[in-house]
Amino acid sequence: MNLPARIRAWWRGHEKPLHLRHGERGERAAKKQLRRQGLKFLTANFRSPRGEIDLIFRDRDCLVFIEVKTRSSEEWARPAAAVNRERRGRLTRAALDYLRRLRNPPVKLRFDIVEVLLRDGKVREVRHLPNAFAMERPHRYG
Repeated sequence: MNLPARIRAWWRGHEKPLHLRHGERGERAAKKQLRRQGLKFLTANFRSPRGEIDLIFRDRDCLVFIEVKTRSSEEWARPAAAVNRERRGRLTRAALDYLRRLRNPPVKLRFDIVEVLLRDGKVREVRHLPNAFAMERPHRYG
């Protein structure tokens, strides 16, 4: 049995750690909010060898790659502050891999961040930050 299969088998009998449950709750809240705003949901948790994208939506003629940051406190910094240069690079490379799977269509694209704030494990606030950052250099598309 490979490692991912062993991990899934182990999870079946155990509750997920709190940070993973919070992350899933945040992604569900972000997805719901973005749908309400009229974006069309395409996929969640896209993984490539070079990174992962939490949510991918379409906003008219634009592909939107979403990073969701869920926090129970803003004492130290806003959740979006966790999307540093290294993380933006991984998101950029994963987006390029997604576009390659689609055979590099001629589309616009943007990178958004959704901050989800929890209180007592429940969603308190969802903040959508459209076009939060540009594709990291030296990468380009189109």
